[in-house]
This record gives sequence, C-alpha cells and structure tokens, in this order.
Amino acid sequence: MFTGIITGVGRIVAVHRLGSSLDHGNRLTIETPAGYLDDVGLGDSIALNGACMTVTQLDSDNKQFVIEISAESLTKTSGLAEPGPINLEKALHAHDRLGGHIVAGHVDGIGLVTHFAQVGESWELRILAPRELAKYLAYKGSITVNGVSLTVNRVADQDGAAPGCEISINLITHTVQNTALGHLQPQSRVNLEIDLIARYVERMLQNGKTP
Repeated sequence: MFTGIITGVGRIVAVHRLGSSLDHGNRLTIETPAGYLDDVGLGDSIALNGACMTVTQLDSDNKQFVIEISAESLTKTSGLAEPGPINLEKALHAHDRLGGHIVAGHVDGIGLVTHFAQVGESWELRILAPRELAKYLAYKGSITVNGVSLTVNRVADQDGAAPGCEISINLITHTVQNTALGHLQPQSRVNLEIDLIARYVERMLQNGKTP
C-alpha cells in the first residue's frame, strides 16, 4: 500500500531482457538518491512510476536495486521499458502519515499528456484518460499519475477521434521539481491509478444486479 507521496526520484540505468520473445519481461536496475536504500531489504515493495514492484537484488553501496517486471506488466504500464528518470515510493508502514490518498500500486490504464505548461507560479497538466476510467474521475477527486497523488481540477468527456476523458491538474513548483513529472511533455504516456474508494463504491452500486 502507498500514498502517492514520492519519496525519491531514481533512474532506470539498465534494462535487461529476460528472454527473446514477447512473453518474456525485463530486469531493471534502478539507481536511487544517496541513503534511499538504507531501510530497504530484499523482497520489499517499491512503487516505480506508480507500479508496485518487488526488490530482487540490492546493492546499497552503489545506490542500486533490481526488480523483474513481467511481459504482462510491461503491456499495462508506461515508462518501465527504457532508461530514464522514475518516481519512487516505498511501501507504507502502518504508523506512517497518510499524506496523499490510499494507493494500491496497480495501474488501471495509460493516459496521454495533451498539455503541460506553466501558468503563473504553477503548472497545468492535462491528460487524456481512457474512456473506461472516465466514470471514476471527478472534480476535486484523487488520481495517481506516475505514482503521484494529485487532485483533479476539471473533467471533460471527449468524443470523436480521441474518445476518453480529459482531466486538468494543477502542479505546484515543488511537485514539478521533486518528482519526475517535470520531464513530461505533450504525447508522453503516463500510468494512471483511480481512487481505490471509487472501485468499492461502484461494486456496492452493482450489488444485486445481473452481471
């Protein structure tokens, strides 16, 4: 379990294919900030751009850890197949402060950045979310973008050539400077996780209905 509050910005420094076919996944080596791995052990969970992964190798002296990502996960996520900056969040402890919102680390869909520009002292980020996620997105509701807990400021359902739901999010300078979101640009693909509570609300509303 996570909160969507990024605890460090790392970098994928090596990508190793685990096999020659599309049925095989990747082994990723991630470099972290100094001291980030001091309280991390083998088997611990760390969210990479919002996707929960398991530490399979650890090299604290060189500030690196290794994870293995399956072919299935690669098809359902973005930003985990090539070297580059990545948002990191360690799994939540029971006594930790819940600074963002409840995040499972399970990517629900891939969004497409349609606009990212500075407006005054802040930044406006607009993302086209898949149509199937639209019902979970609401004004002032929570959304996780590449692992970052954010608040939706505007929702606009889209039809036509690009069906889906465009959401607008305001980013303060601190978020842009202290997460990998600052590297986004139009046409960037991002991992989206909807509010966990919205899932249960939908399930309760469907209770008793014929599947």
